Amino acid sequence: MAKKKERCSFCGRERDEVAILLNGIDGCICEMCATEAHRVIEEAMSVGAKANKPAESIDYRTLPKPKEIKAYLDQYVIGQDDAKKFLAVSVYNHYKRLSQENKNTKDDVEIEKSNIIMVGSTGTGKTLLARTIAKLLKVPFTIVDATVFTEAGYVGEDVESILSRLLQAADFDLESTQRGIVFIDEIDKIARKSDNPSITRDVSGEGVQQGLLKLLEGSVVNVPPKGGRKHPDQDYIHVDTRNILFICGGAFDGIEKKIAQRLNTHTVGYDSVQNALKIDANNLMQYVQPTDLKSFGLIPEIIGRLPVLTYLQPLDREALRNILTEPKNSIVKQYVKLFEMDGVLLEFSPEALDYIVDKAVEFKLGARGLRSIVESIMMDAMFEKPSEQASEFLVTREYAVAQLEKNKLQSAGLK
Repeated sequence: MAKKKERCSFCGRERDEVAILLNGIDGCICEMCATEAHRVIEEAMSVGAKANKPAESIDYRTLPKPKEIKAYLDQYVIGQDDAKKFLAVSVYNHYKRLSQENKNTKDDVEIEKSNIIMVGSTGTGKTLLARTIAKLLKVPFTIVDATVFTEAGYVGEDVESILSRLLQAADFDLESTQRGIVFIDEIDKIARKSDNPSITRDVSGEGVQQGLLKLLEGSVVNVPPKGGRKHPDQDYIHVDTRNILFICGGAFDGIEKKIAQRLNTHTVGYDSVQNALKIDANNLMQYVQPTDLKSFGLIPEIIGRLPVLTYLQPLDREALRNILTEPKNSIVKQYVKLFEMDGVLLEFSPEALDYIVDKAVEFKLGARGLRSIVESIMMDAMFEKPSEQASEFLVTREYAVAQLEKNKLQSAGLK
């Protein structure tokens, strides 16, 4: 009877197909399977050690102070001093709160977190503020869009997926995740359709707001480790949101009408608003109050969990002009860098920059409008100049006007 050949119990390779085959009591293993098993064990051990390590102590005294945080934001974001101050103070207080959590204090004073909501029209810098401050932070930070969320059980993402993204930003370190910061963009898009309670399902509006309550307030949430939908039999990561700071931002398009209605409730008599203070009709957003958010469609419970309310001013001509050239990552500096990589020195004439600002004001798209206008003007140059031998290129007002008119005719099908 032929002797049975020895083979690896894992991959099935026979002894003459491998360099080493180790014999056990009931099986064998080759050197390749042993190497792979060693790698898997090391990964599992490192993940377990990382999950069980204690949270690093945070000493707020070594962290940037509110003025330093604002100075950093000033390098990238033009104007919006009020919003920067609110944001800097909220983040700094978040650090101090975490510092208190990591040491035993003699008194019983517990600092509560102050979630913040920023209101401002499109293109004023809400998301840019969040992205910029993320570069400075020493805690996990993530930006999520509220428009993708629906009430649990419906097509779309559950609100718990916010924490899944924060887990990913923290490299699945649970302790770091539980002291992170979340920026929820487009919070106004989940406003309910009317100020009256809905008698039908509002699964992407009021339903999402109800789901956000437990996250904002602070509770232990079951989070799918890989995101996506919850399933009955899957394992969950239990995330405590008490120490997670939430910053919300939204355009709240049309809220100026709500503000105007509130300010004009008393139009005659000695207690009229006009007699009490002079209202700037061009910037009603500065008078925003929590009652205006309620009239817009946010439920009172959500507003109560976002106690810090600030606004972003609309961008005037001077601010738009500065945005073009002054920040570290200004639009003009980005295009100069792009052309410099092809050996071309790019310059914009002051008249061309003024024309770009004029069109941005006309389109009413804020800072985002600047980018689209410059892109339209520079498209032909970016296509042609890399193949030419030119060493410099000057964008004049005449060139900018001609390019925008050309694109306008092409989009209208007239050329």
